[in-house]
Amino acid sequence: MYGSSRQYAEQYRKVGVASSVTEADPHKLVALLFAGACQRIRLAQACLAQGDQARKGKAIGEACAIVGHLNGSLDHEAGGEIASNLSSLYEYVMQRLTEANLHNDESALAESLQLLGEIDSAWNAIPQEQRGMATAS
Repeated sequence: MYGSSRQYAEQYRKVGVASSVTEADPHKLVALLFAGACQRIRLAQACLAQGDQARKGKAIGEACAIVGHLNGSLDHEAGGEIASNLSSLYEYVMQRLTEANLHNDESALAESLQLLGEIDSAWNAIPQEQRGMATAS
């Protein structure tokens, strides 16, 4: 459903996540991307509460970049309807994050975090023996 390991490793370097991503399998890398996006949304929530607009905007921008990368890495041919549905959900999350940034909307941040958390839970629930199929390009 998703692309190559190298793409994920490059994205992690771009967003500054310190991890040994070069040794992780594609399934683990997608999980790390979810974690990175959620971490940045939680940071944005804290910055919003503290009135730190600059850090809030930076954190939301980084979360959008990660979600955008996840969306762009979907293999629509192999993933079919699931990939299409995920793409729509990622686009919605990016829209809500943008609204959160523009309007200081805590509820949009919370909704984005909840949605990504649900996708992350489903991703991590894929049985080990099926993980290679889920990440094949």
